[in-house]
Amino acid sequence: MTAPKGPTLSVVPHPTTDTSPPGPQVLQPSGWPMPKGYANGMAADGRLVVTGGVIGWDTQGRLEPDFVAQVRQTLSNVSEILAEGGARSEHLVRLTWYVVDIEEYLASLKELGRVYREIFGAHYPAMALVQVVRLVEKEARVEIEATAVVPR
Repeated sequence: MTAPKGPTLSVVPHPTTDTSPPGPQVLQPSGWPMPKGYANGMAADGRLVVTGGVIGWDTQGRLEPDFVAQVRQTLSNVSEILAEGGARSEHLVRLTWYVVDIEEYLASLKELGRVYREIFGAHYPAMALVQVVRLVEKEARVEIEATAVVPR
């Protein structure tokens, strides 16, 4: 067997210290512009809590027709699932949003920001937004996946 050609990669463990802040840390490369409403990256150590794709169903399985109302319920549902796993909003490290109409999302940014802060406060994890053709539930306008890390 021949040795692979090219540069080698060394993995150096990051030393842990008692001065490390508990919970996720925002990763912001030097010189990059500050993102608004999300983080470029997050680092965390602890117990992983994840959700599946969550939509804005209420407890009766109904979806509001309004996009912002669906986002509010979806974020509330994500929050409840995280709580079941012992996670809070400050433990969020990633949210992936799937929307059926990105123009609807962009037109609602101010309201969405207000709704987000009502539910999760001013903690902004790494986020991605993806437009999809449709979601499994035809009436769903948004679906969100969440990842949180609860400190040990």
